[in-house]
Amino acid sequence: MSTQAAFATALLDPQRPCPEGLFSANGADPASRFAVYRNNVQNSLINALADSYPVVSQLVGDEFFRAMAGLYVQRCPPQGPLINDYGKDFAEFIDRFEPAASVPYLADMARLERLRVQAYHAADAQPLRHEQIAAALSDPQALSELTVGFHPSLNLLTSAFAVISIWAAHQQDATLAGIELDHGQNALVLRNGLEVEVFAIDHGAGTFIQNLQNGQSLTQALETAPAFDLSQTLALLISHNVITHLHHNQVSP
Repeated sequence: MSTQAAFATALLDPQRPCPEGLFSANGADPASRFAVYRNNVQNSLINALADSYPVVSQLVGDEFFRAMAGLYVQRCPPQGPLINDYGKDFAEFIDRFEPAASVPYLADMARLERLRVQAYHAADAQPLRHEQIAAALSDPQALSELTVGFHPSLNLLTSAFAVISIWAAHQQDATLAGIELDHGQNALVLRNGLEVEVFAIDHGAGTFIQNLQNGQSLTQALETAPAFDLSQTLALLISHNVITHLHHNQVSP
């Protein structure tokens, strides 16, 4: 193992000794200085995870979260320079983290919070004006050829748990009283201007939006989705400014 690799490995594993060959310009003990540096690095990564996953932290408490995050840091070191990208697979780690099994919705909460981070940092895109959308939708004959482009921030999550209700509760008084935790919910996450928003939508509406993301025309997406309120769903998408393109795909004769 190279000196650089040994340094990086020891930096994230408190069980490893100070790498050989280090020295301090002022004559201080290299092992002591390295231990301080390692502690600062690990704490900064744990703090980054806490910033990205505040509700996950609240659900299990700060002490549990930091212990869990510390193990994640050891096993999953950063792969790039952008701290906002760190922890994107934290939900999968939680799925495998046995001590968290008593909070079965914890991993899905992490998935929801990751989508919020992604939405916040997604590229900008100019939404279509509402009158442009209304004009395109006014011709029923054209809907079979009309495909929709969405803002890069838009994403979906399907959960077997009431993750949106749990998340919303933690934006206020943090009580889960009255929430049917095992009631599955579908989340729509988007950024409207500078504000990241989360909505609970029907399964059919989620399937419809996913179909559109996959390139199906409006008619195709509607035909292959379970029953839902189309008008309400389109009103949500239009009013929150996430429709950025409408394309008329010509069907070959």
